Amino acid sequence: MKINANASGTRTIEVTEEQLQIIRKFSLLDRITNSMGKVDEDSLGKLRLTVRALIASQQMDAKELLDLCTVLYDENMKALGLSNLMTCYNSWLQKQETEQPAEQE
Repeated sequence: MKINANASGTRTIEVTEEQLQIIRKFSLLDRITNSMGKVDEDSLGKLRLTVRALIASQQMDAKELLDLCTVLYDENMKALGLSNLMTCYNSWLQKQETEQPAEQE
């Protein structure tokens, strides 16, 4: 999946399903917006620091988190890109939740 990194859509960032699964596994997008519910550069900084702290605290292989860094530290990733990543993640999560009950039947 590709997310737009700028308003004109000329810059995109590739996001894989595995990276979305990592976001879900570590609940990385929970509570990263500012007090007004907006995504800004501080939100991106907070997310990056959280991932760095998780990598530093991992006693096991942190390969999956390092893989996610290719998205978070992409030179085009800014607040708009993070907002679009959150939208992409929420759409993916909804799709996962609707497919999961059908698989259990």
